[in-house]
Amino acid sequence: MNVWITGASSGIGQATAYSFASRGHNVILTALEAPELYATAEECKKKGAPEVRTLPFNLLETKDIPKLAEEAWNAIDGGVDVLYCNAGISQRTNVIDTDEPMIRKIMELNFFSPVLLAKEILPRMLAREPKDGIRGQIAVTTSINGRFGFPLRCTYSSSKHALYGFFETLAAEYYDQGIRVTIVCPGRVQTNISFFALEKGGKQHGKLDAGQASGLTADKAGEKICKAILKRKREVLVGRKELLMVYIKRFFPGLCAKLSRKIEPM
Repeated sequence: MNVWITGASSGIGQATAYSFASRGHNVILTALEAPELYATAEECKKKGAPEVRTLPFNLLETKDIPKLAEEAWNAIDGGVDVLYCNAGISQRTNVIDTDEPMIRKIMELNFFSPVLLAKEILPRMLAREPKDGIRGQIAVTTSINGRFGFPLRCTYSSSKHALYGFFETLAAEYYDQGIRVTIVCPGRVQTNISFFALEKGGKQHGKLDAGQASGLTADKAGEKICKAILKRKREVLVGRKELLMVYIKRFFPGLCAKLSRKIEPM
């Protein structure tokens, strides 16, 4: 199986790539041009991936996504069986300090890039013959903050809410045509996402938040995500006790709102 993963040079994307590689799947890795991307590729080979391709790309350059998608589709014989849109960026600013450039940057990377990737890959999947009734699968990383608002993450949370709307709709529209969608919903995972989160003026947060540091390890998250995709699960929650907030929001929305005001956002 050919698996294309974005945001593959670190964190959840890297760990998920390793899990697929260790099971003997081919992987196509996309992230910013950096040594970490090529190091990830080498590790995937060591772990057992028969074929590994790297496609360095800045997903903020959304106008070039059609070309990227074509390159990925043709990178390994058979096209892309699984597209996993994982790349993203967070923030650590309140509503007033979140300026328009920050809003647009977060939405461009977190929402528009996976949507446009899916729109490029989906027709190619639909055009091929199904295998056991399946033509392809698309997975996307959202967040528990896509289920409820949380302080210092107004646009991040908005982008993740939007992903739920788009990809749940895609799943409903194309299920009968052999397309499966897996929504990956992480809580706190030990990655560098807080380090690169945007602060006022667009500068990087530059540190690992305490909540992030106490989260699930990236390796465990990647393994759980890989298994969920292989089982074609509709949704997978990835994290620890913070995942309870998803159920509190569903059944006790007032309590969720109160807790969101009191939980340490860092």
